[in-house]
Amino acid sequence: MSGGAQLMWDEAVTGYDFGPDHPMDPVRLALTKQLVDAFGLDRDLDVVAAKPAGESTLRLVHREDYIAAVRAASADPAAADQSYGLGTIDDPAFAGMHEVSALIAGQSVGAAEAVWRGEVQHAVNFAGGLHHAMPAAASGFCIYNDAALAIARLLELGAERVAYVDVDVHHGDGVQAAFWDDPRVLTVSLHEHPRTLFPQTGWPEETGSDSAQGSAANVALPAGTADAGWLRAFHAVVPELLADFRPQVLVTQHGADTHFEDPLAHLAVSLDAQRAVQVACHELAHEYADGRWVALGGGGYAVVDVVPRSWTHLVGIAAGRPIEPETVTPDSWRQQVFARTRQLAPGRMTDGRWPAGWADWEAGYDPADRLDQAVLATRRAVFPLRGLLA
Repeated sequence: MSGGAQLMWDEAVTGYDFGPDHPMDPVRLALTKQLVDAFGLDRDLDVVAAKPAGESTLRLVHREDYIAAVRAASADPAAADQSYGLGTIDDPAFAGMHEVSALIAGQSVGAAEAVWRGEVQHAVNFAGGLHHAMPAAASGFCIYNDAALAIARLLELGAERVAYVDVDVHHGDGVQAAFWDDPRVLTVSLHEHPRTLFPQTGWPEETGSDSAQGSAANVALPAGTADAGWLRAFHAVVPELLADFRPQVLVTQHGADTHFEDPLAHLAVSLDAQRAVQVACHELAHEYADGRWVALGGGGYAVVDVVPRSWTHLVGIAAGRPIEPETVTPDSWRQQVFARTRQLAPGRMTDGRWPAGWADWEAGYDPADRLDQAVLATRRAVFPLRGLLA
């Protein structure tokens, strides 16, 4: 393995645009790349554009009739078939939708290929992480499930154990569904409780099919969970599962919508805690997966204040040049933000909550604490299936 890192980027991914009133504004991708460049991180890793995912690759996860429906809606948005989740409020059809969705998927697949072949240890596609798309339906702003496609390509290339850790505020339902019956893939999702947030799945009792029991783990976090609880939940579940599973590759999804400023959800996590989990994922990849790490973006709808900083931290960590939280954001970037959005950009790479701390699970379970109840529910549901103590 050569070491080093790779950033997957093609300017055309900013064409993933559901329209001016949709919360998934592609400016978040452009501003992230501009911040990465402003810090000079593009000189610390290889910036690579992969080819769009072709038909045979898309069919590793998606049904042929669904791909045909996406192509048709892409050519004629007015004719989108809503039975496939296309042309809806969440997933309005737009011209060129198939092409740009396949391009984003291609970046994640290319990242997985580069890591598996040993060309690099780490690869990042912050345009990816579109984890809600199902084999035969668009869902939750996601057309093609690039995360699932990257994992499917790893399996096709010979991987026997792939772990997927999803810290988006929404349940990683599409990835879980894609590998529900496959014990070669461990999916772990930490998300806001399904009682209070889309997609209303991700209960602790969801642990995989009869043929893959214990291959799915879901931590359903109470609304209002903040840094200490979020980090406690992550460290109480993820490291032990990875230590048991021993993945050959770690794929992580870093939706920034856990943040307290995000308009679509109800957690209260800071940028500093998000960075702490990114650091933890990097360390876990080295500890349990020989450093093989594919890191993806995801949700995130505070498109100026949060998303660019969060994912620039992710790129810096992967590149081996982590940005210190107190670092001032470059003036050139702040000027670009104002020129594009007429909003004032954040001045530092922190929310002022670094270092982000938490109490280790071994420090004691509080039966009256809703966060601890959520963690224990997951451990009791999944850990015994894997021969671990809950």
